[in-house]
Amino acid sequence: MSQAHRGASAGTPGRTSVVLALGLAAMVVSMMQTLVVPVLSIIQADLDATTANVSWVTTATLLSAAVFTPLLGRFGDQHGKKSTLVGVLLVMIAGSVLAATTTSLTWLIVGRVMQGAATAIFPLALSVLREEIEPAKLPGAMALVSGTLAFGSGLALVGAGLLTQGSDPDYHRVFWLAVVLAVVALAGVVFLVPASRSKTGGRTDWLGALTLALLLVLLLLPISQGHEWGWTSGRTLGAFAGAVVMAALWVATERRVREPMVDMEMFVHRPVLFTNVAGLLLGFAMFAQFIGVSYLVQMPEPLAGYGFGASVLDAAVVYLLPTTLVSLVGAQLGGVLVRRVGARVTLAAGACFGVLGFAWLTAAHDTTASVIGAGMVIGLAISFGYASMPALIVAGVPAHQTGIANGINSISRSVGSAIASAVITSLLASKTIALPKGMPALPQESQFTLSFAIAGGAFALVVLVALLGLRAARPGEAALTKLAGSQDEPRRETAAELVR
Repeated sequence: MSQAHRGASAGTPGRTSVVLALGLAAMVVSMMQTLVVPVLSIIQADLDATTANVSWVTTATLLSAAVFTPLLGRFGDQHGKKSTLVGVLLVMIAGSVLAATTTSLTWLIVGRVMQGAATAIFPLALSVLREEIEPAKLPGAMALVSGTLAFGSGLALVGAGLLTQGSDPDYHRVFWLAVVLAVVALAGVVFLVPASRSKTGGRTDWLGALTLALLLVLLLLPISQGHEWGWTSGRTLGAFAGAVVMAALWVATERRVREPMVDMEMFVHRPVLFTNVAGLLLGFAMFAQFIGVSYLVQMPEPLAGYGFGASVLDAAVVYLLPTTLVSLVGAQLGGVLVRRVGARVTLAAGACFGVLGFAWLTAAHDTTASVIGAGMVIGLAISFGYASMPALIVAGVPAHQTGIANGINSISRSVGSAIASAVITSLLASKTIALPKGMPALPQESQFTLSFAIAGGAFALVVLVALLGLRAARPGEAALTKLAGSQDEPRRETAAELVR
């Protein structure tokens, strides 16, 4: 019996506890992305900051996640997943305490940088699952952990809204919530997750990590700040040009290093490459729905002629929380479908639901029932995507590359979310309603319609990626054996079945 199967058998009584502990840790990851969105205006007012400066509260976390996720995913594969998970959670707790106690925007941004490192928890969690869970149960376990990502995003919105209600809102409470949940997640990892049995060892590719970090920063910075800087400004265009140059340097570096952080053959392997493309599109569509619906329902109908005049809390609880609840439940169905019909078909089916949901939202967003119903269909699409992509990654790479491969996939979703934020924000600002002088500009309803149509188009592209790109990449025995030579035979067979 292989080491992986011995571990699975020996650890069976605690399998559920391991999955739940990792699911809680993954939920904390997604909370860090959306936790501050409802309180940005409060932070801006309390700290007397400009809109451009306060935007760094979200941008800092995005850039930090881009830098640390692939590095820590690889580090966990090399030196132990549990110890890396514990270290990341400790850094996140320290960052959350800093953000909860400071009254300085600079130190708040530093705390958000530390919180951004938590994004590495998700690929590390999937690496632990691959090591601890028997192959037959792996799709369901990955689906459960993946499903907590969407649930965490909704929980963060609701929690932030509830904690800042009243005449004297205090944004520091939101970060104390992050501290409490991170401490609980840390306890779960320490006491329930077993120590890593397999470590690849080897040197850390610091040069590869540095060049990849610079590439991601130069790419994501203009995407996230382009609306403030101007899309044709020298800073924006210069950063994009620098990203192209750094991409070439990164590829050249990784091809020459003996133990690269990212194996270029793995990176361009068709199942991995197209899964990352799907991740980017899914991240775009998911964030477009979140931003679009949040803004739409808060529009004052007497002035704009559309919208529901919802509060921030109502937008989160009434209109967005149903999407996240469906995502959590639907992820379990997605795990079943991955086992029975394969990850590729599950991804395509989910994307079809996404096309349907955004078509509904595009055509009818004038009633509460339509917005909630369409959001729930989109939530199902998101859950199927989250359930299938980790399975596609696991099937396409050897065990010792699971952390870095899922880390890159997480980054692809983050890039998609950043692009969605930039695109939707720019679209909503490009055509506004003429209002009396001194009143804030409101977007025309047609801009929301266009935003939802574009997001539906992103899901349509996911269908093509799943049916055409991944179909050609179905790993046969020879291809999978070449990529996953270090794995045992039963797991190779399961991996092949997951992609079909």
